[in-house]
Amino acid sequence: MGEHRQKSVPLLLWPFYAIWRLLTFILQLTGRIICAILGLAIMAAGTTLTITIAGAPLGIPLTIFGFLLLIRALF
Repeated sequence: MGEHRQKSVPLLLWPFYAIWRLLTFILQLTGRIICAILGLAIMAAGTTLTITIAGAPLGIPLTIFGFLLLIRALF
């Protein structure tokens, strides 16, 4: 179950494989950066709502959600 077989790529298809791997890396990195920025923004909005006592019931879960997004982006 823990076996990982590395698939060999034919020599003629290797440039397409390399471009595909580069594109997936760029998209994953971009997704992580967007997730981190979104997490920080949601945390800031939640903290701002928490400072106003009336918005605390909504602000605390919002802050926690933003923190979890930030943690997901880092790991």
